[in-house]
Amino acid sequence: MESTIDVSCVICGHDKGLSMLAHTEEIAYFGEHTQITLTCPGCGWRQTDFIPAEAREGSCQTYHIDSSEDLQVRVIRGSACTVRLIELDLEVRPGSHSTGYVSNIEGVLNRFQEVVDMVGRQAIAEGNEEAISELTKLTEAMNEVREGQRGATLEFLDPHGHSMIMTDDVDSRPLTEAEMDDLPVGPAAGLMEAGASQSRAGPVTEE
Repeated sequence: MESTIDVSCVICGHDKGLSMLAHTEEIAYFGEHTQITLTCPGCGWRQTDFIPAEAREGSCQTYHIDSSEDLQVRVIRGSACTVRLIELDLEVRPGSHSTGYVSNIEGVLNRFQEVVDMVGRQAIAEGNEEAISELTKLTEAMNEVREGQRGATLEFLDPHGHSMIMTDDVDSRPLTEAEMDDLPVGPAAGLMEAGASQSRAGPVTEE
């Protein structure tokens, strides 16, 4: 279902509405969800999120990666989710362009590695030998995790409870009040929830 919602862009302020594409389906171990993609016709800003049919409280999901087989464990990451690799001291928090995705643990590691590589290219351009050495060690550690030679703890902290590590071995708990206060929720969190509600009730403006 494609429609237009009457809100301004959170990035450029475009005030003629955002395009919304909504698709509802059943995901194994996750239940019914609505995939919402918002797009600004003015600046091209785009954000995707996955909204479960039933409201959920903020949650922390933790999974310990022990072997290369664990890389195939499926994950759903909501746009408000903070992702951590505890032992490697890596963290990605949602920013203005944060987006949700369905992937697996290997895909999550690849996303971390892309950031490490980007920072590494900058360090090389600046001739920062200390940073290059640290980033090389970090890449080696990431490769060891992929090959099952090193363990690592993956953590999803989502104030909206939209994110999941989809395996029976995951540890799940509610977020503490301190964590809820500290964690960012993404710039378009309210828009996504409104979009999901509208998609179930019918479009506001058909295109």
